[in-house]
Amino acid sequence: MTFHQFAYRNVIRNLRIYAAFFMASFFSVFVFFIYSMLMFHPKIDRGFLGNVPILWMVVAEIILVLFTWFFIFYSMKAFLEARSKEFGILLHLGMERRQLSKLVFLETIIIGVMSIVLGIIFGYSFSKFFFMIVREILMLDELPLYLSWEPFVLTFAVYLSAFIVISMVSVHFSPQRKIIDLMQGPKGGNYTVTYTKTRTLLGIVLILLGYWLSIVMTRTSLYSFSILIPILITFGTFYFFSDSTQYIVESLKKKKIVYWKNSRMLPLAEQTFILKNNGKMFFVVTMVSTLAFLSVGLLSTLSSYTSQYDKLNPLGLIYKGHIDNPYEGTHVSTLVSQLEERGLSYHLTRFTVKKQTSSYTQYEVEVFRESDINSLLFSYGYPMVRLSEGEGMFIPYTEESIKKLSKRTIETVLVENNIPIKIDQVYPKLIFPGSIVSLNSIIISDEDFAKLVNPYKGYPNVEPGYHLFTFDIPQWIETTDIGLSIQQNVSAEYLKDEYLLPYYFENAGLNYSYILSTYSLFTLVGLLVAAVFLLAAGSFIYFKLHTNLENEKRKFDALKRMGISDNELKSLVTKHLFPQFFLPWGVALSHSLFAFIAIQKVLKNVANISIVKELIFALLFLVLIQVIYFYLIRWRYIAHVRD
Repeated sequence: MTFHQFAYRNVIRNLRIYAAFFMASFFSVFVFFIYSMLMFHPKIDRGFLGNVPILWMVVAEIILVLFTWFFIFYSMKAFLEARSKEFGILLHLGMERRQLSKLVFLETIIIGVMSIVLGIIFGYSFSKFFFMIVREILMLDELPLYLSWEPFVLTFAVYLSAFIVISMVSVHFSPQRKIIDLMQGPKGGNYTVTYTKTRTLLGIVLILLGYWLSIVMTRTSLYSFSILIPILITFGTFYFFSDSTQYIVESLKKKKIVYWKNSRMLPLAEQTFILKNNGKMFFVVTMVSTLAFLSVGLLSTLSSYTSQYDKLNPLGLIYKGHIDNPYEGTHVSTLVSQLEERGLSYHLTRFTVKKQTSSYTQYEVEVFRESDINSLLFSYGYPMVRLSEGEGMFIPYTEESIKKLSKRTIETVLVENNIPIKIDQVYPKLIFPGSIVSLNSIIISDEDFAKLVNPYKGYPNVEPGYHLFTFDIPQWIETTDIGLSIQQNVSAEYLKDEYLLPYYFENAGLNYSYILSTYSLFTLVGLLVAAVFLLAAGSFIYFKLHTNLENEKRKFDALKRMGISDNELKSLVTKHLFPQFFLPWGVALSHSLFAFIAIQKVLKNVANISIVKELIFALLFLVLIQVIYFYLIRWRYIAHVRD
């Protein structure tokens, strides 16, 4: 038997240890390859697939590569520890340490090449189906399967280099242990409980402080808190698993009513050493799982926004321009002709909006005419506005503002024309998107509007008002190619330091197509990346369990000789495994929930969007996956300790 055959047979004999590592590596290669197939697709032109930027595809690729390097490095350390007894026997039989390093290197390369080859084969086989999904959700004419060397070479080069470099580094920097120590097998762990009350308190305080900042976060503190909170949570989580958990278990052991009841003594005593020896692993699993939960949660947020988009944007096209806008006639006639060419029905309403100064606030107020508003409301099928002279009505800018403004009664005077107005009601539905009208907009009667002959006090330095053209289009989702030239001018102007165009244009159908495409792309990227994270997080625990499996088997053998029943064995295994699985995932879930509390507050203020329903569904789905994964590992673990 040659040396290479010996390495190959070692891999086959240790499939139990290598299984989780192989599956996580295989799935990572699989995801990376299909992303690469999409990025190198011939339909991509200067970084765009259709109208969708692929920046996030590149970001996902980078995240996958960095995470895979870390994952392989951690796995290599677990493998070397799990097979220390085998290595000790080989060294005792005369194998040189240089040959042992070569053996480990060859075994890692064999596993790596197998996962790369199978990942690429399955990735290419799945690419056709993947392209069909992408074509439908991005509304492309075609996205055929193709054959090109770039995705294959990129995937093979990235992952093979990862396996080669990390296997060499892991073997080179492994501590030189004596043969007698190696032959004793994996150590059961350090049985000395070491924690300090200072670090114990610090871990809890830092996490609670991060949670508190998430709750009190506002739009103004968003940027500073979004940097500070992850730092607090990261350090707090590290100290929590290194010290706080040990302190909590030791405190429970001192309470006899808890510690001495039924069969709690054995699992509680065992958790002391598990938490001590696996603190770093629990920290890694928690942070990786948090990233996975956040990925899925962000997809839920985007899903919530896309599902509420039509409610937040009731109009198909909106054209807004200065009173003396020279492009108004040409642009509006162009939009009308394009709608008629497409055969899209629409209702056009023209508004003349005037600015005045409110004596109540001394600020600018935008004034709409009752008949103009009723023309749009008729198109919506909403109730008409009925105002007498001297009466006014608030125009809501969000759903929340309807409740707030309905409780207000204001008596003001439009200063420039000395017109008294009493405003004690708000229109009960959204009329315009929040980005179109100001937060201080009102409707007055036609009679009062006719009296607004004097312009706003800031004129001519400030525009005294504007013209607004709204197109209520039932099939607004089909307006993606209406007014493209106008939209391009507006988009180009926004990239400049100052917006100088005398008009603004918004196409809800076009914007929705961008949002839907981005959401769909995030879904494809996020779900697959989250799946890699969750699979790897479970693999970390799997590696650790199998590293000390021989020691655990001896413990359970001793218990069986003492007369423990099969049901009691299962109960003890469950109590033994449960904290190792659900403590880090529970902490990760808690981190994610508070992160989304902050996101919900910001979204509620910015766009009046609720993500609670989608978020609960997504997190419950993740919890279900983790429970299934736990029982699968528990089933295999019980089978091993019974042997």
